[in-house]
Amino acid sequence: MRGDNMTTTGSAIAGRRLALALMGGTILAGMPAVAVAQDAETATEAPAAPVVAQPQIIRSITITGSQRLEPNTILSYIRLRAGQEYSQAAADAALKDLYATELFSNASVRNENGNVIIEVDENPVINRIILEGNKRIKNDKILPEIKLSPRQIFTRSKVRADVARIIELYKRQGRFAATVEPKMVQLSQNRVDIVFEISEGPKSKVRQINIIGNEVFSDGKLRGEMVTKQARFTTFLSSNTSYDPDRLAFDQQKLRQFYLTEGYADFRVVSAVAELTPDKKDFIITYVVEEGERYNFGNVEVDSQIRDFNSDALASNLPMESGDPYDAKLVEDTVEQLSELAGSFGYAFADVQPRFGRNKEDLTMDLTFILNEAPRVYVERVDVNGNTLTQDKVLRREFRVSEGDAFSTIGINRTTNRIKSLGFFQENFEVEQREGSQPDRIILEANIQEQPTGELQLSAGFSSIESFILSASIRQRNFRGRGQTIGAGINYSRFSRSFNVSFTEPYLFDRNISTGIDIYRRDFNNFGFNNNNRVNSYEQSTTGFSVRVGVPLSEFMSLVGSYTFNIDDVTLGNRFFRDINGDGTQTCDPIQAGRFLCDAIGKRTSSILGATLSFNNLNSRFRPTRGESVSLSAEVAGLGGSVKYARMRASAAKYWNVFDNFIFSVTAEGGWIKGYGGDNVQLTDRFFLGEPQIRGFDIRGVGPRVFRQPIISDGNGGSIALTDRDQIQDDAIGGRSFYRGRAELEIPLGSGAQELGLRPSIFMDVGAVFNVERPQLLSSPFPNGTSVPVRDNDGNELFRQTVTNADGSTTVTNVTSPTAPDGSANTALTQVIASPFQEVFLGDSSKPRVTIGVGVNWNSPFGPFRIDFAHALSTVEGDDTKKFSFNVGTQF
Repeated sequence: MRGDNMTTTGSAIAGRRLALALMGGTILAGMPAVAVAQDAETATEAPAAPVVAQPQIIRSITITGSQRLEPNTILSYIRLRAGQEYSQAAADAALKDLYATELFSNASVRNENGNVIIEVDENPVINRIILEGNKRIKNDKILPEIKLSPRQIFTRSKVRADVARIIELYKRQGRFAATVEPKMVQLSQNRVDIVFEISEGPKSKVRQINIIGNEVFSDGKLRGEMVTKQARFTTFLSSNTSYDPDRLAFDQQKLRQFYLTEGYADFRVVSAVAELTPDKKDFIITYVVEEGERYNFGNVEVDSQIRDFNSDALASNLPMESGDPYDAKLVEDTVEQLSELAGSFGYAFADVQPRFGRNKEDLTMDLTFILNEAPRVYVERVDVNGNTLTQDKVLRREFRVSEGDAFSTIGINRTTNRIKSLGFFQENFEVEQREGSQPDRIILEANIQEQPTGELQLSAGFSSIESFILSASIRQRNFRGRGQTIGAGINYSRFSRSFNVSFTEPYLFDRNISTGIDIYRRDFNNFGFNNNNRVNSYEQSTTGFSVRVGVPLSEFMSLVGSYTFNIDDVTLGNRFFRDINGDGTQTCDPIQAGRFLCDAIGKRTSSILGATLSFNNLNSRFRPTRGESVSLSAEVAGLGGSVKYARMRASAAKYWNVFDNFIFSVTAEGGWIKGYGGDNVQLTDRFFLGEPQIRGFDIRGVGPRVFRQPIISDGNGGSIALTDRDQIQDDAIGGRSFYRGRAELEIPLGSGAQELGLRPSIFMDVGAVFNVERPQLLSSPFPNGTSVPVRDNDGNELFRQTVTNADGSTTVTNVTSPTAPDGSANTALTQVIASPFQEVFLGDSSKPRVTIGVGVNWNSPFGPFRIDFAHALSTVEGDDTKKFSFNVGTQF
């Protein structure tokens, strides 16, 4: 076998060798023919000399096409230089350098025997930027956000970037369908106008909010916890129906907070997706949630490592107990309360940490509040920064902790509220704390931002009785940076006029004693109507001054004493006087004026001592959101002067922060006055009620009043009394007792409305003024008795003169002479007689008048603005209602 194999292998090798030999012979046989052919071709063509590229040296560089830029400036942008070797790579690098400057729209490089020519086309210069179609976002909001501006070099990359930026601005407003089309208008001298044609599109609303995975709480309940709302007819005034990615993330947090407060500690939002509809008008938001199981509190303990606090005593006062539903918000509030408690004892850096123990078997949450050990802290230094006008002492005297005192959270909070109440600085002011030079030292900083404290107030209103009411006042609440208040005010209407100046020093001689003085003049005109003509009834003028001194009794309580001196003068027009007794003496005519007015006229002086005891822990005097105030005042007139009375007033107010930043407030006030020594309470000293104390009523529109109603014939031989308020004389005579109350809920709006300073509210006002001696009422003796002549304001009797004109018509005028002119045969004179009337006494009732309404405060660009719409639910016959009022002011 082996030998056979070897033989076979040798035969194969021999065969292969034979085949190779035959192939080699064939190739060798063909080689001479190929060689002969190549030799023949070589003999036919002469051999060419090899071409070798000689390097070219740049002899010169020429710049063409430039208009604004100097050639040397363009040459500085590239690396080509004369004397260098020219190559295509160097030319390409030069082009890249030129385009990188974004100064050129086109560039080329060519070499002509060592002379390099660079030809450029410069980008145009922007002449102006024009925005078209933008209504929702004004130019002053867009132009600062874009890169292009006049006198800059135009580049397409910047245009693209600006288009994207403008679209982003509209997306922030919820307008995802907005488009921007840039256009270029070519001008002379290589200038262009850039026009951005903007199509703002509709605001992209949230069409639907879907929630998947919730079983315990309904979709409606969870949507109610979110800030984002579905676009519906009932929410067309809401700003929260537009899509906002930041609001989407906030809503997820709101859902977590809600479930955690309900005890679902394992709750999580699996996903939140906002999908834009194909028409780009609306969004559909879908939340996928996992609720998990509900937990109850297990063992609740306190582990205090601070020796001044007993753990068991603290645990016994915790607001949660074992078995109560778990509430994460309650845990957060408890941590804050324990921190404040530690801070009130001087442990400023006390660290309170809740430690949780989750038991999934019995669904309980064990909780331990750990008060970590911390040193007692003392105030090392108090720094005041940022005040340029206000003197340091104005802030330092409001601090309730001083350098060297033990730190106190209560003192810091009170300091913050007192500085806020000054109204000189930003609303969000907080006393900041930072570590001192040692672990047991702390530095307090008042980093303030001063705001305008001057006020220029302009108010306007409209009354069916007074027409327009105007007032103006100017006040500086931080005069000379000393915290002093100085002001003056003027009020004017057909109903009243007044002027006052005032000055207040809160710290007399740098002691905690406040003083102040007011000087004023007030003129009040009452009027009625006679045949639709407005007729003055009586005038009341008050001139006087008031001096006050206040001292604090405690941190929240103070006592203020005052002395007031008034000169009151009540006068009537001459037409109300006549010679009743026939002795030539002009006496007030009750038929013309009314008995109660004749009794009120005259000049009198009032010397009044007063005292006010007040308690006030409101967190702000100007816009309180928390706290209460109570005051009780007493005044006695009669220590000199001609008026004797005793008067009492009481008022109270309380504010709550409810329903997540809703501000609810309740205020109440009442008063009583009584004459003594045989004196009755004069008209000028009584209480009056109406706008602005009770919205929904006119000025002095509530309470006792006397109507003088004209009597006319009914056409059937009888008579009727007119009741139209425009044709009767309406005199408010005030009361000796009053009360009023108000409940108001201020409604928070979205961030956009808050930035505008809008603060709407709903309110209910209630009150009454009553308890006055019934005045002696009169009725005109005409037509059954003696007629009453009508007089002008100077007391002259009036006569009606009728003149027949040439065309047969007649002209009627009132004159004061009973004698017709000589030769006036066509003149007839008749005495003007007063129309019959009756007086009616109305409104002396303690029945509460109730109004409800809505109002809006707006920090407008031209000053604080307030508008109210009110409707009276409960009135008494004779009350004068009014539905609308507003006022506006400004600050400097």
